[in-house]
Amino acid sequence: MSNHKAGFVNIVGNPNVGKSTLMNLLVGERISIATFKSQTTRHRIMGIVNTEEAQIVFSDTPGVLKPNYKLQESMLAFSESALQDADVLLYVTDVIEDPTKNADFLEKVGRLGVPIFVLINKIDLSNQEAVGGLILQWKKLLPQAEIFPISAQARFGVDGVLQRIKELLPDSPPYFDKDQLTDKPAKFFVTEIIREKILLYYDKEIPYAVEVSVEEFKEEEKIIRIRAVIYVERESQKGIIIGHKGVALKRVGIEARKTLERFFQKNIYLQFVVKVDKDWRNNDKELRSFGYDLT
Repeated sequence: MSNHKAGFVNIVGNPNVGKSTLMNLLVGERISIATFKSQTTRHRIMGIVNTEEAQIVFSDTPGVLKPNYKLQESMLAFSESALQDADVLLYVTDVIEDPTKNADFLEKVGRLGVPIFVLINKIDLSNQEAVGGLILQWKKLLPQAEIFPISAQARFGVDGVLQRIKELLPDSPPYFDKDQLTDKPAKFFVTEIIREKILLYYDKEIPYAVEVSVEEFKEEEKIIRIRAVIYVERESQKGIIIGHKGVALKRVGIEARKTLERFFQKNIYLQFVVKVDKDWRNNDKELRSFGYDLT
């Protein structure tokens, strides 16, 4: 295929800087769950953009953090893997974050031999002078990087980033079928959408102690029947998830079903079971069963 471009554009950065919102904007579809809470993304998620001339494979990764348990070790491994196969790397920060945070990770970024963009997100929450100061700081930290002040929420500056990415992509045939949107199966998005609602509706440690697994996914002509298991680490958390007379869990089910119906464009029948799986975040076997890479 002559003059066709294709490449991997990997998105990294700290938690809570708006990476998932940016990913969805770049892909033009709702691929990554985006909430106001940090550590929302736990996996590396690909979103594929196809045009006549190019295929851009975007990859959203978990936020860079210092791991406290095995789940977070896997999350950091997903972020570090994104440094290895990128044709263009997007490092997302914002106007609040200290640019010197995660110096070790930034040192690895600085050694990459591929184009690097630093995207300073949420500039609508700052002023021109402060943003100008941040640009100078980032130029010192990553001299080879191109720096883009943006607001993913306000959709400001993102088109310029996308245009520059297209200019830098290598000549290549497409890596995926032209009608493929992501590398993840349908079940994955069911678990992510349910987990998103839990992140939105529960406080403190509850969302971080939760994992979701789809036990049944039956797609019929007009309806998809789904049975999902919500895992927590303690009996007390199970009670909180279910709520008084099941009210809390019912709300999660209603909101998840609405989002799933928009996502799949079909009616959804959604059934939940809540189970206790003690210390799953530190259990190799359980983490592997949930799709986390522990190599």
